[in-house]
Amino acid sequence: MARYTGPSCRLCRREGSELFLKGERCYTDKCAIKRRSYPPGQHGQGRIKVSDYGVQLREKQKVRRIYGILENQFRGYFETADRMKGVTGENLLFLLERRLDNVVYRLGFATSRDEARQLVRHSHFTLNGRKANIPSIQVKAGDVIQLREKSRKITVINESLEGVVRRGIPQWLELDKDAFKGTIKALPVREDITMPIQEQLIVELYSK
Repeated sequence: MARYTGPSCRLCRREGSELFLKGERCYTDKCAIKRRSYPPGQHGQGRIKVSDYGVQLREKQKVRRIYGILENQFRGYFETADRMKGVTGENLLFLLERRLDNVVYRLGFATSRDEARQLVRHSHFTLNGRKANIPSIQVKAGDVIQLREKSRKITVINESLEGVVRRGIPQWLELDKDAFKGTIKALPVREDITMPIQEQLIVELYSK
């Protein structure tokens, strides 16, 4: 599968906001966008007039990069959200939030979604007692995610759990640090998604 292999901080600068792609580094003064808040490239500091289409495109790219989704997969999520009852833009965000790799990250087992995706693919977690190694699995209310016994001494996971208080856990999730277990108490609502996302711009872009 094709994936971006360049500098993660470059993506944050391109979108003009913190996407938290580098884990703990994003919370320090080393964060690239705090040091250079303009887009990368030789024309990054120039004045560029952005069209309505450009604004919509940038918003879509920002959300794609936050969740680490490729274009075809992202469009698939949008089409699914469009068929669901309710507001299409919000449905899209709910589908992305309910991905297993995102939930692992939100629970604090990983410092970034990329790291969470790798942990899931390497079969470090179970979902309702069964091995789960597909990052795109959609979780539902009542599901239980647990770190496997053999994986509980992994340094990066334990270090990530130590910093979970600073990052915070959404109200729709519950973490039991002692048991290395997380529970989906309810499905997410719009207020649980605190990133500065304007989902209506994505709907407008795909509706053209």
